[in-house]
Amino acid sequence: MKHPEVVQHIVNWLAHYSEQSKTNGFVVGISGGIDSAVTSTLCAKTGKRVICLNMPIHQRKAEYDRGQEHIEWLKKNFSNVESAEVELTNTFQSISKALPENIQDWLTMANTRSRLRMTTLYAFACHHKMLVAGTGNKVEDFGIGFFTKYGDGGVDLSPIADLMKSEVFALAKEMGVVTSIQTAKPTDGLFADGRSDEDQIGATYDELEWAMNFIAAPKDFTALNERQKTVLDIYTRMNRANQHKMNPIPVCLIPIELK
Repeated sequence: MKHPEVVQHIVNWLAHYSEQSKTNGFVVGISGGIDSAVTSTLCAKTGKRVICLNMPIHQRKAEYDRGQEHIEWLKKNFSNVESAEVELTNTFQSISKALPENIQDWLTMANTRSRLRMTTLYAFACHHKMLVAGTGNKVEDFGIGFFTKYGDGGVDLSPIADLMKSEVFALAKEMGVVTSIQTAKPTDGLFADGRSDEDQIGATYDELEWAMNFIAAPKDFTALNERQKTVLDIYTRMNRANQHKMNPIPVCLIPIELK
C-alpha cells in the first residue's frame, strides 16, 4: 500500500464530500483507539472544522487518557481541530434505572452505551451542520460486523471502511499518531473490565484478515491447521450472524396490482 497516497486520497474524498453536502466539517468520537485516532487525523488534514468528542461512560483511565493525549496532539498540530467532553455516565445510569432489570444483559447494555454516544455525536453534528465521521475498518464493517447497529454504525460517511486493521495501523504510523495509541491493544471500550476486541471475538485482527482473504479467494481447506480452521469458523459464524448490520434495511415492496 502506498501510504502517503492513500492518506491524501482519503483526505481529498472527505473534503469533496463535505463540500458537495454543503456541510462545515466533521464530528468524530474519540475512544483512545487506533481507528478513531486515524479517522480524526484524516479529517483534520482536510483543513475543515473538526470537533473531537470524548464521551466517557464508566471509562477506564487508560482509555480516557489515550483519547485525551490524542486530542491534545491533534489540537497542537491542526488549528482547525477543537474538542469537547460530554460525561455520559449519569445519563447511562438513568437509562439503566429506567429499563427493566431482566433485559439488562451485558451485550444489551454495551450496545446502549454505543447508541448513547451516537446520539451525542449527532447532537453536535446537527447543531453545527457537520458530518459524523465513522471509525469502522473493513474487517469490522464488512467482515464480522463487529459494531453496534445504530451505535458506532450510525454515521454519515466511512473514510477507513475499505482498510484492513493492519492498514489502519500503517496509516497511523505514517501520520505520526501518538505512540500510546499505536501500541495499545484494540478494544471497543464498552465494558468495565476493559476486555479487548480479541477477548470478545476469540481471534486477532491479523487472523481475521487472513480469514477474510481466504473466503474471498478460497484455497484447499484440508491444508489448514487447527487454529486456521477455528479462526475461519469464528469469521464465518460472525459474518453470517451479523448480515443484518451489513446489508441494507429490508423493504417490503408492494406489488403494483395491490396499489
